[in-house]
Amino acid sequence: MITRSSIRSKIDKLWLEFWQGGITNPLTVIEQITFLMFIRLLDIAESRNEKKAQRTGKPFDRLFSAKQQHLRWHQLKNLGADALLKTMRDEVFPHLKDIAGAESTFGRYMNDAMLMIQKPSLLVKALELIDDLPLDKGDTKGDLYEYLLSKLTTAGINGQFRTPRHIIRLMVDLMEPKPTDRIADPACGTAGFLVSVMENLLERYTSTQGIVEEVNDGEKVKVFTGDLLEPYRKHIQSDMFHGFDFDVTMLRIAAMNLMLHGVDNPAIEYMDTLSNRFVEDKKLSRFAKDHFDLVLANPPFKGTLDYEAVESGLLRTVKTRKTELLFLALILRMLKLGGRAAVIVPDGVLFGSSNAHTDLRKALIDDNQLEGIIKLPAGVFKPYAGVSTAIIIFTKGGKTKDVFFYDVQADGKSLDDKRDDIPENDLPDVRTSWANRLVPRDPKEQAALARDPEYRHMAQGATIPRVLGVPKSNPDYFDRKAKAFFVGVEDIRTAEYDLSINRYRETVYEEVKYEPPHAILKKLKALNEAEAKDLIGLEGMLR
Repeated sequence: MITRSSIRSKIDKLWLEFWQGGITNPLTVIEQITFLMFIRLLDIAESRNEKKAQRTGKPFDRLFSAKQQHLRWHQLKNLGADALLKTMRDEVFPHLKDIAGAESTFGRYMNDAMLMIQKPSLLVKALELIDDLPLDKGDTKGDLYEYLLSKLTTAGINGQFRTPRHIIRLMVDLMEPKPTDRIADPACGTAGFLVSVMENLLERYTSTQGIVEEVNDGEKVKVFTGDLLEPYRKHIQSDMFHGFDFDVTMLRIAAMNLMLHGVDNPAIEYMDTLSNRFVEDKKLSRFAKDHFDLVLANPPFKGTLDYEAVESGLLRTVKTRKTELLFLALILRMLKLGGRAAVIVPDGVLFGSSNAHTDLRKALIDDNQLEGIIKLPAGVFKPYAGVSTAIIIFTKGGKTKDVFFYDVQADGKSLDDKRDDIPENDLPDVRTSWANRLVPRDPKEQAALARDPEYRHMAQGATIPRVLGVPKSNPDYFDRKAKAFFVGVEDIRTAEYDLSINRYRETVYEEVKYEPPHAILKKLKALNEAEAKDLIGLEGMLR
């Protein structure tokens, strides 16, 4: 039986082989493993198509010609070490580039593929270990690749590329993506947000009958088949997920990550989304404006660009060189009217006093609907950064009325460099508070909501119930001494558009009662007398 622990054990062995073989850069290791996984997946796909063709009698576009059959995985793994290295270097990788030129699903991300493994013995061992991985099983290969990517977190500075998975999932849960949405991440890295959306949809769109229980590591685990997603499969496979980055290694990893989570043809594109090329590119320019229903991102911040490197339209929106402000302006433009976004920003975005900071916050509040500010603990990105951050949630267009604030003080992990699991965790309450922020208290209104056909459909197989917007805020949330509370838009305007939570939260001071001074003095005298007696006794013992 394939268990989660056995998969992780295989990945650990593979990782160790690369390090012992002299390849120690974590990104290079993952890239090379990704290439080898692609090569095996090509053979799996070819075999699947061959079997389908035998059943249906219909031809298909082959990935390997009759003269290239020796380049397939099941043939390669039988070669000797020297022959394997030569075949991989001189034939297999050039073939990957040919496939890339043909824009096939697997090949388009392999155009610059290069074999970095120079030791024949390492290549043989790597093929043996990858051949033993469950790449042909859709319910396990996603876990496999997630664990492989977790090596970035524990392998030094490259961990900065990854947003903590539980924070990603929180943001996705709050946004409740729909299977008809077009979703983007303008700085996608390893595609963690997009993968989490797929996981969220599988959970929410699986009927009771579609949940399969399996045993992993001795524990029962629920597998969500997503049977209610069937009408949306074509959209999900080819038009739902859009990721952009200008690091080719990240693009390859992102593409593999999505494919191993069941998205066969994700739109992962090489593009610096802050540059003029994004609006000028004939193929991608349509994505730059009024295109997406949902954007989820943790874009690079604390960076400064030259004005010449930034797309001129963004500079007309917000005159700045700071990447965190430019990405917010970009995301606003990428969204269609009514589209929503959840974005991680450094705290400075919330209270910065420059014209650019203030103008951007004004645009979010006066010209759009700012929905929420969720303050995260300062240690969320440790050990790589101690910067204070927040999640900002907004809708393009609409009208800001009351802004939801939440002060997260614990995220289930210690806020030091170790980030060990701890019992204190506000994230479940964030989900509950956010979901309940628009639920009517009146029983009649609640009954009307329950009768809504869209709500009933969403709740049928949902593990995270969807709450439709009801224009009646929960009055319990106007207590600014609580972790969750609302602030009216006029209060924010009066505060010169300051969005820092400490500007509005009311701190409760508990009066500390002290004993009367004479009682404290009496205790001190008693302690001094007891100390003097002890010293006299000690002196007597020394005599």
